[in-house]
Amino acid sequence: MTTTTRKSAYFKGVADGAPFILVIIPFSTLFGIIATEAGLSVFETLSFSVVVIAGAAQFTALQLMQENAPTAIVLASALAVNLRMAMYSASLTPWIGAAPLWQRALAAYLTVDQSYVCAIAQYERAPDMTVPQRIAYFMGAVTPVVPLWYLFTLVGALLGAQVPESWALDFAIPITFLAMIAPMFRTLAHVVAAFVAVAVSLPAVGIPYSLGLIVAGIAGMMAGAQTELWLERRSGVRP
Repeated sequence: MTTTTRKSAYFKGVADGAPFILVIIPFSTLFGIIATEAGLSVFETLSFSVVVIAGAAQFTALQLMQENAPTAIVLASALAVNLRMAMYSASLTPWIGAAPLWQRALAAYLTVDQSYVCAIAQYERAPDMTVPQRIAYFMGAVTPVVPLWYLFTLVGALLGAQVPESWALDFAIPITFLAMIAPMFRTLAHVVAAFVAVAVSLPAVGIPYSLGLIVAGIAGMMAGAQTELWLERRSGVRP
């Protein structure tokens, strides 16, 4: 395999990941603003994004930090939100598991929703790609995403540091979550999961440190999974 082929795979990844710029820029900027509004310094906000690189988990942790939740609760909640990354990793292993350890470690760090979606779609379209080509494509897909996540987190943090506390931008966190989940209502199972989660979260609102949200989330996932099984049985499709 030639270097040119690896370069072609890399630049195809860049092209496929480029549309996500439209999401990454406003989302990371908003996180930077909200984080500094919540009391984090510019350095702490940027470090948060560099270490974690997971928007939903970062917003979850930030919300709990604002409520003065214990550190263990903050970490457990962020981990629960980010459990999908474990499934992403398991799904990617058959495709890039033969790569050198340092490449796999780097890919693990850079596995986000956008890089996973692009990579899996490309690998399934072109199963004859070599492992180096797959790694090159993966790195290309994150090139327009991760550096901008860092950069615009910093931009948002610098802007947020200038925002008066009287503006009270805390309301932006729940609005952001609504914007994130709304496009995910694609099937009946998704709708059922969301409905059950909302229904459970209301009576569970009194549980300390927002743990009621985790309980509601688990209930919603169970309801969604059961709905999918019911739909599969009804259609005669075996899991």
